[in-house]
Amino acid sequence: MSPLPSVSPLPPEYRVWALPGVPEVRPGDDLVKLVAAAATAEGMPGLADGDVLLVTSKIVSKAEGRIVEAADREAAIDAEAVRVVARRGALRIVENRLGLVMAAAGVDASNTPAGTILLLPEDPDASARALRAGLREALGVDVGVVVTDTFGRPWRSGLTDVAIGAAGVRVLDDLRGGVDAHGNPLSATIVATADELAAAGDLVKGKADGLPVAVVRGLTHVLTSSRVSRSSRDDDDGDVGARALVRLAADDMFRLGTSEAVREAVTLRRTVREFTDQPVDGGAVRRAVAAAVTAPAPHHTTPWRFVLLESEESRVRLLDAMRDAWIADLRGDGFSEESIAKRVRRGDILRKAPYLVVPCLVMDGSHTYPDERRNASEREMFVVAAGAGVQNFLVALAGERLGSAWVSSTMFCRDVVRSVLSLPAGWDPMGAVAVGHAAAPPRERAGRDAEGFISVR
Repeated sequence: MSPLPSVSPLPPEYRVWALPGVPEVRPGDDLVKLVAAAATAEGMPGLADGDVLLVTSKIVSKAEGRIVEAADREAAIDAEAVRVVARRGALRIVENRLGLVMAAAGVDASNTPAGTILLLPEDPDASARALRAGLREALGVDVGVVVTDTFGRPWRSGLTDVAIGAAGVRVLDDLRGGVDAHGNPLSATIVATADELAAAGDLVKGKADGLPVAVVRGLTHVLTSSRVSRSSRDDDDGDVGARALVRLAADDMFRLGTSEAVREAVTLRRTVREFTDQPVDGGAVRRAVAAAVTAPAPHHTTPWRFVLLESEESRVRLLDAMRDAWIADLRGDGFSEESIAKRVRRGDILRKAPYLVVPCLVMDGSHTYPDERRNASEREMFVVAAGAGVQNFLVALAGERLGSAWVSSTMFCRDVVRSVLSLPAGWDPMGAVAVGHAAAPPRERAGRDAEGFISVR
C-alpha cells in the first residue's frame, strides 16, 4: 500500500461578516432578541460556540435609554467628563467616567434621531456580560461579546473602532516572557486583542451603513472560556472586561495636552517637606534646569546659575556651615538656646532631601547708571528674572514627578555659601531647592480664586 500523501496544515484564518436585519433600536428594546433574530434569519450562518460578537455601542446606548436632547450636549459632556486632557477651540478631549480618553466624552450626535444625542453605556462591560449571557440562554451558544466605539488616536490620523466593553474575550494577550520567531525575548509585548477584533468588525459594519453588529469566526483562542477551545491558561477569572485596556495614570506618559500639561505641572508644584530615600535622577534635574533657563531675562542676559549638590558630603558640609552661621546670628539677636534649638530643628527640611540645588543670580550684562535709584531697579529686574527661572525649575521638577521645596536660607548667609561651595564672588545664592521623591501625597489645600488677585483698569 502506498503511503498517504502528506497534507500541509491550513494557514491561520478567520471570517468576519456584518449581521444585517438588526432594526432601529429604541429605549427598552431587548438586544438579545434583536441580535438572536438577525443571527438566525434565513440565509445567515447563525452563531456558534467560539464566535465573537462585535456590537456598536450606539445600539447598546439606545436600548439602555442613554439618549438626551441635543441642546444639552455641552452639559452632557461636562457631566460625563472627569478630566480635560486637551482643548482646542470648541473641541475637548476628556477622560470620562469610564476612564476612556476621547473626544467629547463619547457624547455623539451621529446615528441617532435629529435633535438627540447619545451617551455611552453606563457600564459597557456589564452590557457585554448581559448580552453574552442572554445569547447563551436564547441560542445555547458560548460566544464572546465586544462593545465597540470609534476613537481617534494620538500620533495617527483617522478613526478606528476600539473595545469599550467586553465579556468572554481575553482583551489583552500578554506575551511577555515568551520569545519571537528568532528566539528573541519578548519583554514589553502586550497585544490589545479586543481592539483588534473591534477594528476588524468595523471593516464590515462601516460607519454609515446601518450595520451595528458583526461576527468573527475562527478565533476561538481569544475567548476566556469556550466549549470549542479551552487552553490551560484560560479560565473564567480571566474575563476582566475592557476596563483592563485603560492605561493607569501612573503608566500614562502622554496623559495631557500641551497647555493642560503645563497647567497641571504648575498645580502639582507643591512644597514637599518629607522625602523618601529613593535616589534622585540627576538627568531629570538637568532637564529641569534646561527648562529653567528658558525664563525671560533683561538685556538678552542669562542671569541664572544652578549649583547641583549631588554628593552627601557636599550637602552636609554646606548645611553644617549654614547652621553654624544661623546659630551665631540668633545668639547675636538675643534668642535663648532653647528657642535657637527649636528654630534649627524646624529649618531641617534641607537635611531631609537626598538632593539639593542652589540657584544663584549673576548680574553679568547688567547696566550701571550714575543714579543709584536706577541701579536698584536694574538689580530688581535681574532678581525677577532669577525668580522666573526658579519657578520654571520647580514646575519642571514637578513634571518629572519629583517633589521639591524652595527655602530662602542661603540668602541670609551668602558669603558662607560662596565660601563652602567655592563660588565666584558675583554669584548670589537665591535660596536652596530640596529635591526628592515625596514620602506622602501633599495635603489638600484650599483653591485660590484668581479673581481675588485681579484688578482691572
